[in-house]
Amino acid sequence: MVKERDKTQFPKWLRSKLSDETAVGWTVSLLENLSLNTVCQSAHCPNIGVCFSRRTATFLILGNVCTRSCTFCAVRKGEPALVDPDEPSRVAQAVERLGLRYVVVTSVTRDDLPDGGSGQFIDTIRAIRSRCPGVMIEVLVPDFRGEAKLVESVVNAQPEVFGHNLETVPRLHRDVRPNADYARSLRVLEAAKERSVSTMTKSGIMVGLGERHDEVIAVMKDLRGVGCDIFTVGQYLSPSKRHHPVVEFVPPEVFDEYGRVGRELGFRHVASGPLVRSSYMADAAFSSATKEGDLVDGVRSQSA
Repeated sequence: MVKERDKTQFPKWLRSKLSDETAVGWTVSLLENLSLNTVCQSAHCPNIGVCFSRRTATFLILGNVCTRSCTFCAVRKGEPALVDPDEPSRVAQAVERLGLRYVVVTSVTRDDLPDGGSGQFIDTIRAIRSRCPGVMIEVLVPDFRGEAKLVESVVNAQPEVFGHNLETVPRLHRDVRPNADYARSLRVLEAAKERSVSTMTKSGIMVGLGERHDEVIAVMKDLRGVGCDIFTVGQYLSPSKRHHPVVEFVPPEVFDEYGRVGRELGFRHVASGPLVRSSYMADAAFSSATKEGDLVDGVRSQSA
């Protein structure tokens, strides 16, 4: 594996595709005109060019300032603005204008709100359903402080996929997600599955933070233990020198191994690769989880 001291350049397997600058510019303009945030931009996603070229994006609701201080994340930390009641409608407009048939909605963590922002997720789901009937919706939610009733309220709005990321192995949680809790995150996924067996649940982690191979396998087993259907694993890339460092660049063959193990454990779909992110090619992941998977746009996708 490529260690920290060797990473003056990214290894060749981390080079992303060239993007269509015209299509990227069109998507950026649309989002700016509707005053919408995306995790693609706020979290400095390496796949932004590919996704914006495809005229797709992962919407970031509840503003772009997070109340937590995760050391891996580029999203701004601090005191968020008031919740914008018109935001769900603007997301729905963007979904319509982008022509999306599958949409991913995520958010910053809002521990300042009594409902943790769950109401804004529900309103956004309803706004999309009203304006764009037939669109499939995936939500990627924070932990809502572990309150099962808030988790259940979002599941009751009937998204096709309910996602919540563990992000890393238990041993590294204190450094990487100091305000989160591994067991609490597992309970969020468990509560969602208990509320609706038919709703697919999804989670993901990053590797290259200093975890061991056996710890990654243990996380996969924990996720299967709470009925998680879809699992993603990708390479961590530090947004800046102020963030958690990259300890190693994990080579493709290790990702292939994680994919194989995940398939054996019974996940309906595993996306495992250096540039995999939880919402990247999410439509293909959902399709794979409901039928046989394949290699899609360089992302090795394996389904049971």
